[in-house]
Amino acid sequence: MWADKETPDDLLGFKVHADLIVDVIKDNDVLPVTIGVFGDWGSGKSSILKMVEKELIGNDKDGFKDGTLVLYFNGWVFEGYDDAKAALLESIIEKFNKHKTLGSKVKHETLKLLKSVKWMRLMGLGFKKIAVPAATAYLTGGISLIPYLLNEFSQIEPAELANKLRGEEAENFLSSIIKKNEDEEITMVREFRDDFKMMLDKSNIEKLVVIIDDLDRCTPDRLIENLEAIKLFLNVEKTAFVIGADPRIVRHAIELRYKTDGIENSSDVESRNERIVSDYLEKLIQVPYYLPKLTDNEVETYLSLLFCQKELGGDFKKVLEAFHSTRENNRYDVFGLGDVDSILKQEEKSKLTNSVSIIASLAPIITEGLKGNPRQIKRFLNTYSLRDRLVRVAKISDFKMDILAKLMVLEYSSQSLFRQIYEWQSSQKGEPKEVVELELFASKNNTEKIKEKYSADWSSDKVIRWLNTEPKLSGMDLRDYYWITRDQLTTSISGSSLISPHIRLLVKKLIEPVSGSALNRTVNNEIKDKLSEGDYETLISLLEKELIKSPEITEIHEAFIELMAENFPNVIDAYIRVIKKIDNDKIPFSLAQNFKLIEAKNSGVEKIYNVFSKGSSIYNNINSER
Repeated sequence: MWADKETPDDLLGFKVHADLIVDVIKDNDVLPVTIGVFGDWGSGKSSILKMVEKELIGNDKDGFKDGTLVLYFNGWVFEGYDDAKAALLESIIEKFNKHKTLGSKVKHETLKLLKSVKWMRLMGLGFKKIAVPAATAYLTGGISLIPYLLNEFSQIEPAELANKLRGEEAENFLSSIIKKNEDEEITMVREFRDDFKMMLDKSNIEKLVVIIDDLDRCTPDRLIENLEAIKLFLNVEKTAFVIGADPRIVRHAIELRYKTDGIENSSDVESRNERIVSDYLEKLIQVPYYLPKLTDNEVETYLSLLFCQKELGGDFKKVLEAFHSTRENNRYDVFGLGDVDSILKQEEKSKLTNSVSIIASLAPIITEGLKGNPRQIKRFLNTYSLRDRLVRVAKISDFKMDILAKLMVLEYSSQSLFRQIYEWQSSQKGEPKEVVELELFASKNNTEKIKEKYSADWSSDKVIRWLNTEPKLSGMDLRDYYWITRDQLTTSISGSSLISPHIRLLVKKLIEPVSGSALNRTVNNEIKDKLSEGDYETLISLLEKELIKSPEITEIHEAFIELMAENFPNVIDAYIRVIKKIDNDKIPFSLAQNFKLIEAKNSGVEKIYNVFSKGSSIYNNINSER
């Protein structure tokens, strides 16, 4: 099994990206700078950030080397804090305060800054959520920092002030004071930046590097709080911020916080929101850097190194060194098991013998099905390894692991087709004639015949390549292979461990829209022509699961109906599958009108009507008008 966590060991040939980021940080002429390391979920951002940290500080436990202080901050760790912005600021200041050599130099400045952060937290949190003793402590410690609060409080009788701070209107009371003194608040932010700069100067460090990871795991509010904290340090000399995130999640959070609404033309509103998001990111991120997806050769190399890591243990170090040495002169070709043959002992080679053929067969279909995503590849292999163990524990003879791997790729990338093969083989003693015919048509690239006899889903380029990839399934008894994956026929590996936060976010927006128009905007602006086939399949699968779990929730049905109205593929079949599984009496009868409204856009919805259970309210409501 392989651990799903970031690593400073470079198995992807990504050190070149880390070296580039380090080179920018070391260029004093570009400081202060904020660098965005952008990539999809699981693309290797965290590993690159760990490499950057290691390159800057080596093995120094205090994060301080050659005049550079490095703080690695995981935004997701502070997800449960009341104020993630304050958590980030406090972490940076505490790094100075508790440092064994820097702390004594800046003791006064850190204490002053920490008081400022407490005030910022207080203003964001509100008095009503803080115990009176804590509020009193904040007031006592921070009076000199915010003079206008002292002035306001001095005009109120002590007893009345105490009541205001304890009462239900405490938060509104504090907010009203702050709003009346917005110029003072701006002054406070400016003073914080000046105090922070003074701390850096007194510490005598050459630069501060703050690495912020996992922002895309945070809720939108927490993500924005972290970004707002970073904005406090913009233009502070000697600082470099390196942020790792999925840009789609970041853009959504910014749009959610700062979006504009109105009754004017919706396209104007969307355009304005897009400008707001772009302007925000451009002001915050001076150097955006997008990570590339792995190529076919890089996927095969990654697989080879993962299997070497698993089988060789401590001896893997020499394989990794050989890989890095080879990559200095050759960045393009596969680094495979043949490249390490000369440095391995015979017993080490024996451990890898079974892996050689598996890697060769896995590489092309994994590249196609998992889109060159390192995390998905590693989680795929972990599921594959568990099933390999199950095969051995169950003592299944004549089981071909490359057949299992091929089916697993289809299971992830096209769940509806994976289920269809299951249905075919279950009624034909494991050897479906449809698969034989599909492989024959695919070998001749006869997509028209496939469309005519099966469906357009089987004729896509991705599926044709899958059908043509070795090993072929014709003549294979698939019963054992589907028995091994039977636990996944309803949940699927992509429905559990391989789903990106972006797809989860889209599902949430579909089933929890803020308005009817928001649902339409999500479908047309974020799904239509925006998702790969695999991501779309995953999204539909998640919607199915949500509806099976909660058939009484109108919004989930409406998400399906909106997709039907826009003629998305497979959505009607998916909806019918769910109807057959759930208690139809729980389906809101008012949905009948929704279906009637979209008939003109998609006549295919009519085949849904007779699938509803006879006697159910939705069935009666629809058919009474026909």
